[in-house]
Amino acid sequence: MRVMIAPDSFGDTLTAAAAADAIARGWASVRETDELELAPQSDGGPGFVEVLASRIGTVQFADVDGPLGNPVRAEWLLDGTAAYIESAQACGLHLLDGPPTPLSASKASSYGVGQLLGAALDSGAETIFVGLGGSSCSDGGRAMIRALGGLGSAVARLSDIDLVAASDVENPLLGDAGAARVFGPQKGADAETVARLEELNADWAAVLSAAGHDVADRPGAGAAGGIGAALFALGGRQQPGAAVVAERTGQQELLDSVDLVLTGEGKFDSQSLRGKLVSRIAAAGGATGIDTIVLAGQVTLSEDELESAGISAAHSISEFAGSVELAMSDAANQLEQLAARVAADVDDTAVQPRRRA
Repeated sequence: MRVMIAPDSFGDTLTAAAAADAIARGWASVRETDELELAPQSDGGPGFVEVLASRIGTVQFADVDGPLGNPVRAEWLLDGTAAYIESAQACGLHLLDGPPTPLSASKASSYGVGQLLGAALDSGAETIFVGLGGSSCSDGGRAMIRALGGLGSAVARLSDIDLVAASDVENPLLGDAGAARVFGPQKGADAETVARLEELNADWAAVLSAAGHDVADRPGAGAAGGIGAALFALGGRQQPGAAVVAERTGQQELLDSVDLVLTGEGKFDSQSLRGKLVSRIAAAGGATGIDTIVLAGQVTLSEDELESAGISAAHSISEFAGSVELAMSDAANQLEQLAARVAADVDDTAVQPRRRA
């Protein structure tokens, strides 16, 4: 069979590319004659640049301020007149000194993302895609705009640029579904810190609105701690990050040529079915008439939910390894071994190679 291996990243444990490599090693160890097509994916979060760089463009480097002001060497991508930058390269959770805390949640800044935008502008880019996700900050993109010289200067510098917020997140900036209340706790914020971040973002939204940029309620404004709102204020538009990557990695062309799709992510749960990358791949595979198997760090969905989502089977690394701790500390090896076991049982999934003329 021809097998497409198209995982997302597995949280902080494996990049999408590393996960694809591990799955491929395990699968090939059992089914040596299968033809494997590695196509790691991203929804705009961590790994956005790495995944795209495997197919298009040239990797560039920029020295920027990390989320707490520490110097960071960030990668971005230039493909002709299109630039692709990743917010997590400048303000990702993995760039903190340790686990996120209320203090880091309060202090984390998007300033480095503005520096990356500046580097892309200096390169002569006419279209700039900003992958959003995995950020440690909740500053509404205020520091990003400050890095561009302030709101008026930033608007002027980007006036002729096609600016794209590459994100699948639909949350607004404020409120119960907003950046601080939904994502703040994931970034270390306690209840007091969440309330303070919400207040600061409300003040920032008022500043933007007074300047003619009423963007706080737009779907996606809350992405990456509110960087989405700042990008909208600069004239940006939203495009699903998964769709950006799918188009540029030739996802549909691969789906048209393979017999089976293997995908995965860190936690495959009800959130995964709300338009996230794995469910998008399963839907695309189903529309093409091929089966999709999910290998994930954890799986919490029922058989009925899997069937409704068009998933043939879902396998948990944690269950295979015997614990979440081992699944995370030995992620690549455990994923490789799980892929080998699934490959050995693949005939039991009733997958049938596609007939070709």
